Amino acid sequence: MRAQGARTPAMELEAKYMMQTYKRLPVTFVMGEGCHLYDAEGRQYLDFLAGISVLNTGHCHQHVVHAVREQAGQLAQVSNLYYNELAARLAQRLAESFAPGARVFLCNSGTEANEAMIKLARKRRRGGEIVVLEGAFHGRTMGALSATPQPDKQEPFAPLVPGFVVVPRDDPGALDAAVSERTAAVMLEPIQGETGIWPISERMLLAARAACDRSGALLLFDEIQCGMSRTGTLWAFELTPVRPDVLTSAKALASGLPVGAVIAGGEAADVLQPGDHGATFGGGPLVASAALATLDVLDDDRLQARVRVLGDRLRVGLEALREQGRLTDVRGRGLMVGADLPSDTAPDVVSAGLEAGFVLNATGPSTLRFLPPLIAGEHEIDRVLEFLEETL
Repeated sequence: MRAQGARTPAMELEAKYMMQTYKRLPVTFVMGEGCHLYDAEGRQYLDFLAGISVLNTGHCHQHVVHAVREQAGQLAQVSNLYYNELAARLAQRLAESFAPGARVFLCNSGTEANEAMIKLARKRRRGGEIVVLEGAFHGRTMGALSATPQPDKQEPFAPLVPGFVVVPRDDPGALDAAVSERTAAVMLEPIQGETGIWPISERMLLAARAACDRSGALLLFDEIQCGMSRTGTLWAFELTPVRPDVLTSAKALASGLPVGAVIAGGEAADVLQPGDHGATFGGGPLVASAALATLDVLDDDRLQARVRVLGDRLRVGLEALREQGRLTDVRGRGLMVGADLPSDTAPDVVSAGLEAGFVLNATGPSTLRFLPPLIAGEHEIDRVLEFLEETL
């Protein structure tokens, strides 16, 4: 068996031929099944990242695999110059899950969905500002990056798209003061994922909704990481007293195939007209078949109830570690959980996890993020908690 961290052919090729935009961990995965991944030597790993909330159905769910195999042998892509029944059925399903009269735009990724959502808001109120929250992450293309107030990500690519106003993520007064008749939209994640799993408080969400209603601005929710039953309901906003005007989804929407969606209700549904926006691959038959099969699995009351139960089990176990002084904070909803360590050792825990057969993630030097497949069970939750107890 190859020693952990030894160079694989994939590592050698990547080092020579790929732009060095990622800091990768020293493992090459070649197969996935359910909650597990397998490396080139056949070693099994319990996956508690799920492709960063992409594999909510788990790896290679048979219902999704069957749909993709069948469609791949029939028709993969036709372009958006022609009708595509699978894309239309996917749009119907997403729209009906959101609001009566909603409409959907299909693209290829979360950042593309956010770009389209920004364009929609800007077209509706031309020249309008977009208010975003500190700690947000909306993507890496220029519009989405401009909505992501993190200097280390923004500064190398200045000048950015103008017109974004940043407010603290837990200051309703500052948000209200930032919104005026010049505001096109307030854009936020109900749970900020990339900066360490930070649920936005109900009072902040209510303030955003009230400010948008007062000013005529749109309320935009980025549910790319927190949607698709990750929190125990199909959409994270369903756990709050607030409904957005427009919502974006991606990541888990097609169980690993590239797709993104903008779902708009009310007057926002009709803002974008022919020629305003497009995506060559958006909603192709192959990815639409995967997304429909994914929704069959995830848009299920029993699975969502199970997610809530398992999320409670994970947080209770982490809280016990916090009471012992091994963690300093635990937060999240459903199976989207973050935990802070008392020192900057989160990357060390991730490395120890990989050695022990666990795929974990650190969003910063002292923060662990847990995003297991939603098909996990008590056994998987307990195994990770046991590992953390031993390691911490």
